[in-house]
Amino acid sequence: MSAAWIPVLGLGVCLLLLLPGPAGSDGAVPIAITCFTRGLDIRKEKADVLCPGGCSLEEFSVFGNIVYASVSSICGAAVHRGVISNSGGPVRIYSLPGRENYSSVVANGIQSQTLSRWSASFTVTKGKSGTQEATGQAVSTARPPTGKRLKKTPEKKTGNKDCKADIAFLIDGSFNIGQRRFNLQKNFVGKVALMLGIGTEGPHVGLVQASEHPKIEFYLKNFTSPKDVLFAIKEVGFRGGNSNTGKALKHTAQKFFTADTGVRRGIPKVVVVFIDGWPSDDIEEAGIVAREFGVNVFIVSVAKPIPEELGMVQDVAFIDKAVCRNNGFFSYHMPNWFGTTKYVKPLVQKLCSHEQMMCSKTCYNSVNIAFLIDGSSSVGDSNFRLMLEFVSNIAKTFEISDIGAKIAAVQFTYDQRTEFSFTDYSTKENVLAVIRNIRYMSGGTATGDAISFTVRNVFGPVRDSPNKNFLVIVTDGQSYDDVRGPAAAAHDAGITIFSVGVAWAPLDDLKDMASKPKESHAFFTREFTGLEPIVSDVIRGICRDFLESQQ
Repeated sequence: MSAAWIPVLGLGVCLLLLLPGPAGSDGAVPIAITCFTRGLDIRKEKADVLCPGGCSLEEFSVFGNIVYASVSSICGAAVHRGVISNSGGPVRIYSLPGRENYSSVVANGIQSQTLSRWSASFTVTKGKSGTQEATGQAVSTARPPTGKRLKKTPEKKTGNKDCKADIAFLIDGSFNIGQRRFNLQKNFVGKVALMLGIGTEGPHVGLVQASEHPKIEFYLKNFTSPKDVLFAIKEVGFRGGNSNTGKALKHTAQKFFTADTGVRRGIPKVVVVFIDGWPSDDIEEAGIVAREFGVNVFIVSVAKPIPEELGMVQDVAFIDKAVCRNNGFFSYHMPNWFGTTKYVKPLVQKLCSHEQMMCSKTCYNSVNIAFLIDGSSSVGDSNFRLMLEFVSNIAKTFEISDIGAKIAAVQFTYDQRTEFSFTDYSTKENVLAVIRNIRYMSGGTATGDAISFTVRNVFGPVRDSPNKNFLVIVTDGQSYDDVRGPAAAAHDAGITIFSVGVAWAPLDDLKDMASKPKESHAFFTREFTGLEPIVSDVIRGICRDFLESQQ
């Protein structure tokens, strides 16, 4: 057994730490540990430790019930197990192999936490009797004369509230990167995670490893403190195999971002893909899937292929085809894995720019918008074209896909004609082409009947859609029938109405049709050329209403 004076930085206090004797001496004096010492800090198959008393229960990090993840606080596990009380005491710890599915159980005042998997475990039993006296007490050489205990600065748990994002780090674990660069990659990811400001109200992160087969190492919900995330990243082992990045990205988009795994409503979903060299499979399709799931894809490329290697790359433009938007914002390059500290802050700034996360589930890809277009005789063919241009300019702003935004159009006079429904076209190009080719009907103006027709025949088939429903009415004159009753029925059906009037359209009709508040849902212009400035007003109104519906 040996003794050592260990200075505690910032306190002017020295502790006498009694270390165990030579290996194999079963009668060794226990190691005095702190409330925060984890199982992985004790690198022995069996060890006796001494837990202090008075540890705050809220500060314990415990994963498991009987067998604990090695990231758990030893003393917290001992209290949870009932081996010791809150007053501390001697504990014997045994290291064990890793486990899966650590359950969440409340026992002895300690709430253990769930954890899907951990690479090493431990269990605790009662330490030998009489050990506590043999260990002695901590000795202070500079304690304040008042005798008051020094308060521990509480850890900031809320995180960076200005950086709200749910982030998956998709790291390269293939033979292409190798063990050494894999460890450098983990160090870089750890630095990024630390600077993000992880916390309950800040960003949450998880980790996926791409190799022959993708593996989710931990989810968003598993850790909400920086230190736990860093420990978790450090524990991830190198898998090897091909760098099937596309397969891993698709798996992440489909399986990682769910409510059960900790994704938060209204928070941007982001996956940061690290590629050392180039992927060995198709990444374009995976990027499309990610966008359809509302996931913002960032590509961090390291060591781009040299000209001699380009022949081995399936698609040299794989980065542009995989990212959320091909605008330079969603791609990031580092020349190698050495000296990467200077790249941490710029990447973090991008990941925290939530207003640019256009691929998240937003008003742009989570709405159904039907246009009710006046085709009456008073409009005229040339003005009808201006109305179609107005409709096109609104429609092209939204991300139209099978699981994204959907567009429909109905033209009306005394009669109604469905030009196309929500399920007819699933690409923006097709929708815009059909709008351009709508034929002018000409006739009278029965707007009330047209609203009822649209609610029944266009919105009826998608009543179970998760998207929010909007109806944009464009008319140039007074309706021959009642609009108030049909509009009220539409409102009751959960459809938000924007009314846009031109020329002779009465303001009273526009307000009767529009959703509340009327002032921000009803628009009027004297000339058909005045429709163009209203486009941005309608788009902003749709996004405003969508955001309010999510809160």
